[in-house]
Amino acid sequence: MASIYQQQLGSDFQKLHPRIQERLAFASEHQRAFIGEGTMERVWHGPLYTQPFLRVGLLRNIMFPEAGHNIPFRIENYAYLDPLGRETVSWIRRFEFGRRTRCFDATMIRSQQRGCIVDYLGTHQHLAVDIELAVTERGGLRLRSGEQRFYEGPLSFRFPMLFSGLADVEEWYDDAAGCYRIQVEVRNKLFGRLFGYHGSFQPRWQNVAPHQIPAYALPRRHEGRE
Repeated sequence: MASIYQQQLGSDFQKLHPRIQERLAFASEHQRAFIGEGTMERVWHGPLYTQPFLRVGLLRNIMFPEAGHNIPFRIENYAYLDPLGRETVSWIRRFEFGRRTRCFDATMIRSQQRGCIVDYLGTHQHLAVDIELAVTERGGLRLRSGEQRFYEGPLSFRFPMLFSGLADVEEWYDDAAGCYRIQVEVRNKLFGRLFGYHGSFQPRWQNVAPHQIPAYALPRRHEGRE
């Protein structure tokens, strides 16, 4: 089975660096997980007035208000079929600020209905974000967020971008340093730069049967609306 990223990129998938292809080519049937550990050279946030956005994100593992340099980092990706039968990839990110661990979690599916990757942010899949994928000149993958929709019980509405952030992410492989690199920036149309980080990590693969995927890597509820 092709991964959701192979399906979405089509022939462009072959333009990715071989190590990025390897990183993104696994699906639920392969029963393995990607684990990356490294350091974020810098984690930053915008001016003081951006703090309310970030503190709201703490409630469901989306963003956080801390900043710093040389922050220990871990990312875990698990591919599985969710209870709705959708091919899903979890993105579990952990940042260690001394004794405090901050989380940035999401799950991704490929929506045929919307013709793009849909990223459910946080622990409850209450915020669905359209993601545009592109291959960069250095063979990296670029992800840009678009329209956002809020789902909670019977409530459903398009989330006003004035109160949200637009993410621009690039992940690539650095041959000279022998590591993966990532750069993330989240901006708000009115308030400017909200949050971001950049750094590097080393990979390892782990065999994981579906029942062995840790509970923290799965959302607490599954949203059927895309």
